[in-house]
Amino acid sequence: MVFPDAPPALLVLADGSVFRGWSFGASGTVMGEVVFNTGMTGYQEVMTDPSYCGQIVTFTYPELGNTGVNPEDEESARPCIKGAIARNICEIPSNWRSTQSLPDYLKAHQIPGIFGIDTRALTRRLRTDGAMNGAISTEILDPQELLRQLQDAPPMSGLNLVDQVTTREVYEWTEGTPVAWEYSAGDLTTAEEPLTVVAVDFGVKRNILRRLASYGCRVIVVPASSSPEQIMGYQPDGIFLSNGPGDPAAVTYAPELVQALLNYQLPTFGICMGHQILGLSLGASTFKLKFGHRGLNQPCGLERQVEITSQNHGFAIAADSIPADNVAVTHLNLNDQTVAGLAHKTLPIFSVQYHPEASPGPHDADYLFSKFVQTMRDHRQQRQPA
Repeated sequence: MVFPDAPPALLVLADGSVFRGWSFGASGTVMGEVVFNTGMTGYQEVMTDPSYCGQIVTFTYPELGNTGVNPEDEESARPCIKGAIARNICEIPSNWRSTQSLPDYLKAHQIPGIFGIDTRALTRRLRTDGAMNGAISTEILDPQELLRQLQDAPPMSGLNLVDQVTTREVYEWTEGTPVAWEYSAGDLTTAEEPLTVVAVDFGVKRNILRRLASYGCRVIVVPASSSPEQIMGYQPDGIFLSNGPGDPAAVTYAPELVQALLNYQLPTFGICMGHQILGLSLGASTFKLKFGHRGLNQPCGLERQVEITSQNHGFAIAADSIPADNVAVTHLNLNDQTVAGLAHKTLPIFSVQYHPEASPGPHDADYLFSKFVQTMRDHRQQRQPA
């Protein structure tokens, strides 16, 4: 719908494409990489996922804002996207959990959005030519002037955005998955002494921490710049490497950190950027995907075992760079055959490119948290004297 009082807004892509629409959210001008997400639900989780830092998100589902927003669905302390693009916007939400409309929420956080454009045409452009920088403005309505300013925006390749989203202080996370959401923790929460997991925060989603806590773990979250000595000072049973934004190869200190931690041979689990950082630490390389994987319906697996997964990433591990003597590929993205999972052949270390915490999305891969917890319990028993 078009609000009678909605001011005009302009979207310009780096290739010169122009889309005119109306503003929702805050006024102003923002620039970032324009990507698209194919999920039909979970727009608030997407907007607050730190992995989207520096990006303008196109929502391919044509209706946005129908269920409003609420504090429980936030994946971080505030929205992390640069801007939002939609076909239709709902100004008056209808949901018993809603505490605020989406336009008011974005306005409160100073994030501009544009709606009323042909998001199908925009998505096809990004699929054909690849994700690219773009600008949304309610101030600059001259396409050539906005394009001129956009040319100064840095590309996503080579961009370290982890430093913008990682925690500045160490903290302990204790909140588990709400009872109404719980779906599979089983009896792994009955360990006599809680398992201590140190989560290295490259831009972690809250629901990942909730899943670890629900499985009975004591979760200590540390900055991405932490030293191995600081991390090992917590006497962890396992190391978790979180998701995060930007180019993993640009976070040069992260593979060095993980390489040092691998010497302790502790159970280690990586998700999304954590998966990429782990791959880099093991000797592999990463590359930028043409338009990335962002949605709730990505099939992953090997042979006859398939999981439907939630994904959000623009980089991937190069399959031909993986050292096959000690690292195995455990999952592939079945849409394009890119690497979606790794495991060390002799150490208790594994990772996946997708999001098993499934917020939002399917629950097919929640077993990976169970696997991580069981691996830590087995490792603890092996270390105990006979």
